[in-house]
Amino acid sequence: MTRAEFYQLFGGGRAVIGVVHLLPLPGSPRYTGEFSSIVDRALRDARAYVEAGFNGLIVENFGDAPFYPDQVGPETVAAMAVVTYAVRAAVEVPVGVNVLRNDARAALAVATAAGGRFIRVNVHTGAMLTDQGILQGKAAETLRLRKMLS
Repeated sequence: MTRAEFYQLFGGGRAVIGVVHLLPLPGSPRYTGEFSSIVDRALRDARAYVEAGFNGLIVENFGDAPFYPDQVGPETVAAMAVVTYAVRAAVEVPVGVNVLRNDARAALAVATAAGGRFIRVNVHTGAMLTDQGILQGKAAETLRLRKMLS
């Protein structure tokens, strides 16, 4: 998304985007087996952000720590798609996706399946030393997948 497209999506100027931190998802070490509670919490948080005047939301698998550095499993993609779809259907603001720690391909897949409007990639270009090791941006792959999915 270009800067101009971002401004257009949020009506120009600056946007305040709330992060819907998901509880641990299936496949995560701390998953409790109660998927409905994940959806319920996400919807509660999303509605609270919108009622507080936030311009958009981003759904993130924050409860899945410790994170895979580059690629999550298909169970995470599936769960995030279900929750993101529910959030998007419940609110009237743009909803995006971030798949931690740095899985842009999964974020694009979730956003495409759930009707998300944008993604966040922690390291899109270059490299960063993190608690998961060295993360390397994969802009070439991400942009090609985005083009293919559009």
